[in-house]
Amino acid sequence: MNTKKFQKTADLFQMLSHPVRLQMMDELRKREACVCHLQAVTGRPQAYISQQLRILRDADLVVDEKDGQNVFYHLRSEAVRMLLQELLGDADVPSHPKDCTCPFCSS
Repeated sequence: MNTKKFQKTADLFQMLSHPVRLQMMDELRKREACVCHLQAVTGRPQAYISQQLRILRDADLVVDEKDGQNVFYHLRSEAVRMLLQELLGDADVPSHPKDCTCPFCSS
């Protein structure tokens, strides 16, 4: 029995069981996003989004890339993207909340 494999899978499902993290990961499967975009999509404060992103980074589910003054996050694993596809269905078109000032939404 490979208990590490089962523990890793259980940890992934624990990450997915949190509604806001799941919403953030759903958005990240559509395209990379910055904190302000995820904040606008979820309606949560910046500190809360940053805390959830840290948890997802520590779990090795998302990675960040700096582009000038912006930091963009994206899903690390294609397997997670496929799991989200199976659980949530086809990804909608990326959202463009009116109160988001990220480069994707403001252009």
